Amino acid sequence: MLRIPHVGSLDRRSFLVAGGAGFCGVNLARGVETASSNGTTRRGKLPAKSCIMIWLSGGVSHLDTTDMKPDAPLEYRGEFNPVATSAPGLELCEHLPFTAKQAHHLAVVRSLGDFGRGTGDHHHGYYYNLTGHAGDPTFRQLLNARTPYPTDWPSMASTIAYKRPPHPFLPSVISLPQKEGAPEYTRPGQFGARLGLEFDPVFVDGSREAPLKFTAPALQLHGDIGLGRLQSRRDLLSSLDGTTRLVDHSLAAGGYSKQQEKAFSLLTAPQTKAAFDLSAEPESIRNQYGDTITATSFLMARRLVEAGVPFVTVFWKGSDLLSKLCKSGGGWDTHGNNFGCLRDHLLPEFDRPFAALLADLSERGLLDTTLVLVSSEMGRKPKIGDPRSGGVSGAGRDHWTACQSILLAGGGIQGGQAYGTTDKVAEYPADNPVGAEDIAHTVYRAMGIDDLNAIDALGRPFRLMEEGRPIAALF
Repeated sequence: MLRIPHVGSLDRRSFLVAGGAGFCGVNLARGVETASSNGTTRRGKLPAKSCIMIWLSGGVSHLDTTDMKPDAPLEYRGEFNPVATSAPGLELCEHLPFTAKQAHHLAVVRSLGDFGRGTGDHHHGYYYNLTGHAGDPTFRQLLNARTPYPTDWPSMASTIAYKRPPHPFLPSVISLPQKEGAPEYTRPGQFGARLGLEFDPVFVDGSREAPLKFTAPALQLHGDIGLGRLQSRRDLLSSLDGTTRLVDHSLAAGGYSKQQEKAFSLLTAPQTKAAFDLSAEPESIRNQYGDTITATSFLMARRLVEAGVPFVTVFWKGSDLLSKLCKSGGGWDTHGNNFGCLRDHLLPEFDRPFAALLADLSERGLLDTTLVLVSSEMGRKPKIGDPRSGGVSGAGRDHWTACQSILLAGGGIQGGQAYGTTDKVAEYPADNPVGAEDIAHTVYRAMGIDDLNAIDALGRPFRLMEEGRPIAALF
């Protein structure tokens, strides 16, 4: 916790204007010192430089998208049909036509389960799949009321930021177009947690109403704070005797000084603002992605990894329309009208820009150095009918944490394959079952991170992962 005593005209708000950016995704020395070797992946390729994680908030119906069961009984299989793709033998939903043309880049992991660790709610699904660690007993006790704790395990994004050298003018971990969860229900698992606040992501805000406009409050000067006043405050801070008086024991003085310098750099570098300027993209490229907030977020992610940001997360932004149509929070949580919401809204909004992202990365020579991961907090219940939407007549699918699918591409992943299988109705993993801890290890392997030792915010050593293994067959 930052403690700011009264120092003349330097109030707490002004201090944080100068230092706030430094507490969001800025890598300090200990992360660099523990950075892993620049080894190679299983097939001898160099590690990925960046990762884009696309999070389909709410829980995607695996049975209706990437693990279809056309021979299952009607009450399970649903309304959609599988179609062939650019990868021989790999089928996807008929409502993913653009993605089907890019399937030769994709590895579909169909056998991801929680093996009884889940609680059936969103909070634990976020935490488990974002960190690779099952939640502690408080998740089962508090469910969606469980807030993020400073002792939580760090997200994969924050871990990679910790293990990579700092970016010269951008944060090392960025999330857009929102922080996940309403303020009173902030989703655990998306933060630096025990690694420290400096490995939290910078949150970049976007809206459905103005999809070309993104703002990063932590990287902006506010109100009457211009560059001149910022420099004056920088000089004042530099002259303060005993800076450590402003910081409690959880931040070392040396690290704090580095963080302040990084904060000023982020706030003043012209490249910082330029990286978030989508108007610099040719109209032809913007048109390939589309004009929704999802499309512009995917394009922004490509710009950021092209600029060298190690980890960018795109969290799906819901809408009031879908909240009403799907009896949900507005995203992929299709408690009601599952098939209409997927067919008419969710799948089209995802399909075109996702395919454009893969094609764009490939054409720019960035796909080999960029790992793309599409994930979610859970799958959907294979048997159709959710009591919250009227049962079978509501045509919804309830939560299902026992089984889900994810997509991987680039970053040394061998595309055009499906890994693992599920039973005949996609309720449980069958062949090659894996957990979120295995996915985390796979991400770290792709990013060249073999050293999983770390030091927490209080200076204590710990292991980032004790369970799981990389999925070697994907490389």
